[in-house]
Amino acid sequence: MHKNVALSLRYCGLTALPASLGQSGNLQQLDLTGNLLTSLPTLPNNLLHIQRLYLDLGNLHHLEEIHLDRNRLASLPESIGQLTSLKTLSAYNNMLFSLPASLGQLSGLEALSVGRNRLTSLPESLWHLTNLHLLNVAENQLSSLPDVIGNLTNMATLDLGHNALTALPESLGNLKSLTFFLYLSNNQLTALPDSLGNLSNLMYLNITDNQLTALPDTLGDLASLKELRLYNNRLASLPESLGNLRNLKELHMKNNQLGSLPDSLGNLVNLRKLSLSDNRLATLPESLGKLAHLTDLDLRNNQLTTLPESLGNLTRLTDLDLRGNRLTNLPASMAKLANLEKLDLRWNKLAAIPGWIHELEQCGCTVYI
Repeated sequence: MHKNVALSLRYCGLTALPASLGQSGNLQQLDLTGNLLTSLPTLPNNLLHIQRLYLDLGNLHHLEEIHLDRNRLASLPESIGQLTSLKTLSAYNNMLFSLPASLGQLSGLEALSVGRNRLTSLPESLWHLTNLHLLNVAENQLSSLPDVIGNLTNMATLDLGHNALTALPESLGNLKSLTFFLYLSNNQLTALPDSLGNLSNLMYLNITDNQLTALPDTLGDLASLKELRLYNNRLASLPESLGNLRNLKELHMKNNQLGSLPDSLGNLVNLRKLSLSDNRLATLPESLGKLAHLTDLDLRNNQLTTLPESLGNLTRLTDLDLRGNRLTNLPASMAKLANLEKLDLRWNKLAAIPGWIHELEQCGCTVYI
């Protein structure tokens, strides 16, 4: 049996898989239709080459979850639409080129994970699944999304990362139940829809590794946002409305083209981490000193020649990275940063080393000059 590439066990009255199946290490196609299985079979671990699995799913009306992750499935059967009790379908990391239209019949489906496949499009019927809470289609080859994505108004987590999307429909703003995560990283987005601001319950937004040159003013309407990741884009400025994100705890903006920061940055009073490395910043606003809860500030590889006196107000800072700038002196107020654990000043043009540097070192701070 171990030499078989395809094996048919159709209509054999099976209630479970035969033990001898584990000897079929080279098996690529397995047909189990027309048997008496009452649950999805667990395939032996050594069936590493399975690409096609045929099942008659008609007897599994009470099945609520299917997990087919990390196989080599090239397709899913149309009969999957008969599983009317299904709530979770996960086929992550397979070789799926398409999804069956019958998916649209799974009206109770709450979680669909088909990331890391080879999908270039999604069936129109998918947008009928209005009970979906989670949709993961990341790491495919999707280049566009239809307006009807706005039908999925119960969506709480949406992962569209690592595709080839160049634009997002305005209807994305209809997904007002998005709460936990919206992943848009590693696409080819050049702009964001104004309707993004409708997602006022969203807590985590990742739009890294795109081609964004500007952000909509409506970004400031994301009142619940706690973490915003926008690094590896082409942003030259940030909207003043950014300061409305009062619940933000982390802002990651490294590797853009920022020449300045809005004064409203100082309104982000709950911010803990601020990453601005690899930009074009020549100055920082005095309002930076209002970020009283900030613990990590990364400003490396910019064009800073001076620092604001207000920097000394950031008394909770533990990590301050200033390397690779054009600093010739440091504000005396930095002596108040008593909680610093790491201060990196390498690759600047400091004319002299202030005496308070040694005081920081005596308090346990590691200083790189």
